[in-house]
Amino acid sequence: MRRTTLWFVAALMLAALPWLSTSCAKKAVQGEEAVVGPTETRPMDRPGSSVVGGRPTEETLSAEERRRREAEASFTNEDIHFDFDKYDLSARAREILANKAYFLKQYPNVKILIEGHCDERGTAEYNLALGERRANSAKQYLVQLGVSESRISTVSYGKERPLDPGHNEAAWSKNRRAHFVIVSR
Repeated sequence: MRRTTLWFVAALMLAALPWLSTSCAKKAVQGEEAVVGPTETRPMDRPGSSVVGGRPTEETLSAEERRRREAEASFTNEDIHFDFDKYDLSARAREILANKAYFLKQYPNVKILIEGHCDERGTAEYNLALGERRANSAKQYLVQLGVSESRISTVSYGKERPLDPGHNEAAWSKNRRAHFVIVSR
């Protein structure tokens, strides 16, 4: 009888083994609707995916979209500079503005803001007026090149937003500028 009981207990343990070895943890459902735990990554955020953080990666952008982004970066990254106490356009500034006009003609829905900036010398009031003249000078040249005036707005920051905080001619020459910002696409 003892042997029979031993065999019975052994059989019960073998039969119960599959239930004892499985956990009760919830398993994530595969696919976009998956419930994701804190240490797991969503399918859209996995390395090598064409979408990261809900946005397409550079590989999935169309060639036209890549060109537009590169053109926008070039547009906003190139300022025009002015001589001390001047707002007239140099030959180099006119060349840069011609490139900006070409961009604006290629993308007719783009609206821009031209910021006028000055160096730290002079009063705040004087520099605000000079920054406004610099921004308007750039605007008028773009309008002459065929860009609609309604697509361009201007603002003067005077000496309040220096690009270079230095107190020498090298810094001041960087701060005497018109900066271009895309405000809508």
